[in-house]
Amino acid sequence: MNAALPPPPGARAPADERDEAPVVTVHELVKRFGALTAVASVSFDIHPREIFGILGPNGSGKTTMIRILCGLLAPTSGGANVAGVDVVKSPDDVKSRIGYMSQAFGLYRDLTVEENLRFYGGVYGIGTAARERIAWALETMRIRPAAGQLAGTLSGGNKQRLALGCALLHRPPVLFLDEPTAGVDPAARRTFWEIIRGLAATGTTIIVTTHYMDEAERFDRLAFLSRGRLTALGTPPEVRRAFGEGLTLEDIFVQLQEKNE
Repeated sequence: MNAALPPPPGARAPADERDEAPVVTVHELVKRFGALTAVASVSFDIHPREIFGILGPNGSGKTTMIRILCGLLAPTSGGANVAGVDVVKSPDDVKSRIGYMSQAFGLYRDLTVEENLRFYGGVYGIGTAARERIAWALETMRIRPAAGQLAGTLSGGNKQRLALGCALLHRPPVLFLDEPTAGVDPAARRTFWEIIRGLAATGTTIIVTTHYMDEAERFDRLAFLSRGRLTALGTPPEVRRAFGEGLTLEDIFVQLQEKNE
């Protein structure tokens, strides 16, 4: 049985009540691969400090969407702006404005926790801020006791939090999490989301893909994709109502998966 996830912070106002400009804007985004349309005229905004889920079964277009927003893939048409950068005109400039963490973690197994952090600090060019940022990562990610341990010997939860710390060393305003808790035990998942909610509360906008619908229930807003199209957008209750009374997010996910097969 999964450990219960902590409730979402009640103090944060809904995104549509904020006066702040969106941190991410997607407008009529299209991506085609030959005859296949992977993303079909998708539009949405993401606001500061939101935990925003991009959900959908395999083949729904969510991975393609994330790659476009990270500046790794050019769209066929449409546009997107991430943290003040036009991803169509300046895709390379996006990378310094975002953090990215995948389920593969991307750690160097033969380096210690602290050596991994130092390496990524060098990659991001944080210079004289490295010592302070590494200390921040060790404390915030709750991995200081493992600082001298080889990354390859860490538990799944510690590997996950080390990868998160590496992705945040350069203080990106936007963080992408691609299936971040896959294969991690329930207690480690709980700790991870406590940290993520703390990051959102202090200013980081977080974009997540996940297959865990109990996690998605606690996001601020969701975008559900199916066959490249945006099928629902809103808070978890709004999304559930869009598909019909009595349905859970898991029911909706299964429906879309069956439709895609």
